[in-house]
Amino acid sequence: MAATEQPAGPLKLPLGSPTPTSKPVQAAALTPDQQQKYDWVLEQVKAWTEVPSAKDKAGPITDKERFWLTRECLLRYLRATKWHQKDAVKRILETLTWRRDYGTDEVLTAEHISPENETGKQIIVGYDNQAHPCHYLNPGRQNTDPSPRQVQHLVYMLERVIDLMPPNQEKLALLINFKSSKTRTNTAPGIGLAREVLNILQTHYPERLGKALIINVPWVVWGFFKLITPFIDPLTRDKLKFNEDMRQYVPEEQLWTEFNGKLDFDYDHEVYWPALAALCKERRDARWEKWIAGGKHIGEHEDYLAGASDKGVSGSVPASAAAADEALAEKTGELAISDSAPAPAPATSAVADVATNGEAKEA
Repeated sequence: MAATEQPAGPLKLPLGSPTPTSKPVQAAALTPDQQQKYDWVLEQVKAWTEVPSAKDKAGPITDKERFWLTRECLLRYLRATKWHQKDAVKRILETLTWRRDYGTDEVLTAEHISPENETGKQIIVGYDNQAHPCHYLNPGRQNTDPSPRQVQHLVYMLERVIDLMPPNQEKLALLINFKSSKTRTNTAPGIGLAREVLNILQTHYPERLGKALIINVPWVVWGFFKLITPFIDPLTRDKLKFNEDMRQYVPEEQLWTEFNGKLDFDYDHEVYWPALAALCKERRDARWEKWIAGGKHIGEHEDYLAGASDKGVSGSVPASAAAADEALAEKTGELAISDSAPAPAPATSAVADVATNGEAKEA
C-alpha cells in the first residue's frame, strides 16, 4: 500500500509502531507450579456461562467477553493476586461484571468521549524503549468540570492504548506533565476523583503499568501525591519516576517535545481524534478476525492475536487465518508522516481516509 504523508509541519496523527530499537522485555517462562495454577484458573473460567451484574445486565457470557479472556489476561490477574488462584478467578469475574456494567465496549464511544479531549488533555503517541505505548496526561489542559465522564475518558483512553500495544507487549508508559496553563494553575485532581481512578486502574487493569514518568511537579501536586500514596500499590509506586530526564526511557524521536524529546506533535482534535478511533478499530478488528479464525478460544494467546505468532492456543491455525495474518501485518504499520517529522512509515487505510476526508467509523 502506498504511504500517505501528512502535510509538512508538526505531527498531528498517532504513531502506529515503535522504533526498530524499541523492544519489549521478554516474559519469563512459567514455572511448573505457575503453569498448574494457570491451568486451574483457565478451566474455571472456561466453565462460565453467565456474567453477573449490579445493574440488571446479567446474562450469558458474550463472544466479546470470551475474546477479552486471553491467556495473558488470566496471567495478569494471577500475578496481581500473587498466584492465589481463587482470588484471581474472583477478580476476573468482578472485572467482567464491571466492564459489562460500565459499558467499556458500548457506552464509551469516541463520540461520547470527544468533548473531554478537545484540548488534548490526553494523547497517545509514540512508544518508549521497551515498546510501551506512551499515554500522555496533560492536566493543565483540563477543559471540563469533574464528572463521571472525566473518569470514562481515562478508561476509554486506556482501552485505546491497549489497542495500540505491539506484539509481545501488555503494558503502557504513562507520561504526566503537571505544567500549569493560563486557564488552569492548580493541576492536581481532586482526592475523590483520584481515588476512583486508582481503584479502577488497580482493580480492573492490573499489571498494565510499565512506567509512569511525571514532570513539572509543583508543591501542591507533591502534597497531592503524599495524600494518595497510601492508596497506591507498592509495586506501582516503584514505577513512578519524577522530574527525570525522560530521554533515558523514551527514544528522542518518539518523545514529545514537551518532555524534552524531538517529536514535534501538535494536537488538532479534528485530525487526531478520528484518526485515533480509526487506527484502534483496525487493530481490534484484525485481532477479532484472528480470534475467530483460531477457534474463538478462551485463553487465546495475545501474541497470536497481534500477529507475532502463526499458532493459536489450539496449536495450529486454520488456513482461513492466513488472510487475517496478512491484514494484521498491514494494519500494524506505522502511520505516514512528513519528512520533517521523526519516524516516517506506511499508513493504514482507515487513517489515510481520515487524513484525507476527516471521517472515521466509531471506536
